[in-house]
Amino acid sequence: MQLNLTKPIVFFDLETTGVQVGTDHIVQICLLKVLPDGSEEDRTYLIRPVNERGETVHIPKETTEIHHITDDMVAGERSFPELAPEIAAFIGDADLAGYNSNKFDVPLLVEEFLRFGFDFSLKGRRLVDVQNIFHRMEQRTLVAAYKFYCGKNLDGAHSADADTKATYEVLMAQLDRYKDTPFIDRDGSSSYPVVNDITSLSLFSGNSQWADLVGHIGFDKQNREVFNFGKHKGKTLVQVFLQEPAYYDWMMKADFPRSTKKVIKEVHDNLVEQRRKAEQEKLQALKLHFEG
Repeated sequence: MQLNLTKPIVFFDLETTGVQVGTDHIVQICLLKVLPDGSEEDRTYLIRPVNERGETVHIPKETTEIHHITDDMVAGERSFPELAPEIAAFIGDADLAGYNSNKFDVPLLVEEFLRFGFDFSLKGRRLVDVQNIFHRMEQRTLVAAYKFYCGKNLDGAHSADADTKATYEVLMAQLDRYKDTPFIDRDGSSSYPVVNDITSLSLFSGNSQWADLVGHIGFDKQNREVFNFGKHKGKTLVQVFLQEPAYYDWMMKADFPRSTKKVIKEVHDNLVEQRRKAEQEKLQALKLHFEG
């Protein structure tokens, strides 16, 4: 079977210094681009993690024990800001796919781009998370998924190269396995979402109720941005910013992912602009009143 593509899709996997999207860094990235004609291109980079000041970041021992990448292994490699243009150019306008990618890999990749001044946009990209498809249909791990769907043992697990290729193979096997399998949602409605169509796969494996990439901000039934955490959980951002203006400043200074701050800033800036326009209209109305 060949993926039914209208444009390229890039399967990718990250190895990192940790699991905090807002503070951790990429130490390895593997990208596998699948083109509409079925051909493939791949890139794998070891990356020297650096902070905003260009200082090398230590890879914690407990993280190295998982992916086996050490400080010495990346010491002579290029940093993310040096590689960013090359990575962005390889991805181009492709859709993105991965394993647990919507919750971790995509947000952290975007975070690294934003951290060093590269505005890597997700606009127009469809995101396919193979783990979400797997968990919603079978609920197991990547190693188990590879064994379950492909009938093979995953050698080299936690290697970006092995995990990326395994993810691609698992998706292809999922398309075969579930092409005639219904999915029953919480309301009892039946559908056939696992089909050879990137839009359908993106909708089924994505998180459409999230306004940001990590789920700190969601949408209510009126499609308004709301907080999904803390003392203001369930309240709209606009409501909180009007009642407690200092909360916006706190969030922008706190250790939240840049992608979350970007959503917050857009809502805040829109609110400020609406209030500015309202003040202008009020002044204009007063001016007309007195002139009349």
